[in-house]
Amino acid sequence: MVRPFRLRSVPESDSQSEEASANDLITLVARGDETAFERLYDELAPLVYGVVRKVVRDPSMSDEVTQEIFVELWRIAPRFDVDRGNVRSWAATIAHRRAVDRVRSEESRRRREERDHERTVIDEHTDTVAKAVDDRFDRVRVQRALDDLTPTQREAITLAYFGGKTYREVAALLDIPEGTAKTRIRDGLIRLRDKMGVSHDSY
Repeated sequence: MVRPFRLRSVPESDSQSEEASANDLITLVARGDETAFERLYDELAPLVYGVVRKVVRDPSMSDEVTQEIFVELWRIAPRFDVDRGNVRSWAATIAHRRAVDRVRSEESRRRREERDHERTVIDEHTDTVAKAVDDRFDRVRVQRALDDLTPTQREAITLAYFGGKTYREVAALLDIPEGTAKTRIRDGLIRLRDKMGVSHDSY
């Protein structure tokens, strides 16, 4: 139903006649007229893509979002009231909303992946120590090893390893830079490993 998005040059025309044409077409689209939808697509594609590209930036993703918008326009065309506005403004509003939603979704996905990565890094650094705790040492030995760490290392290790926090969460809780949190955790784990007699080769 919706053709792949391709920008092409269109003849210049008076803006009022464009709006009238688009409004006429949306009425036909609302009735399921696919030919009218193709014509509407040609009229609105440059506008919609331009709005999306300003927000999304990435060309490939902008193409994808533009396709989604036209699918939505086809679906909700019957809701448009030609007596209360013009199609071009309506389409631009939908395009901007969709573009913002996509950017937020991508940012949320990146943050989630970063958190997962941080959690994996911490887990990799602590696996050997965890095995030592589970297999060879009781809580007293663990506490003694922790007591030999500096206060800042112990605080960071407790939050990251025993509290299940990521580097970013530890940094936020301690009000320190994320790089500082990573250093404290890394150095603390190395010192904890050595104190508990875990082999360097297995770390």
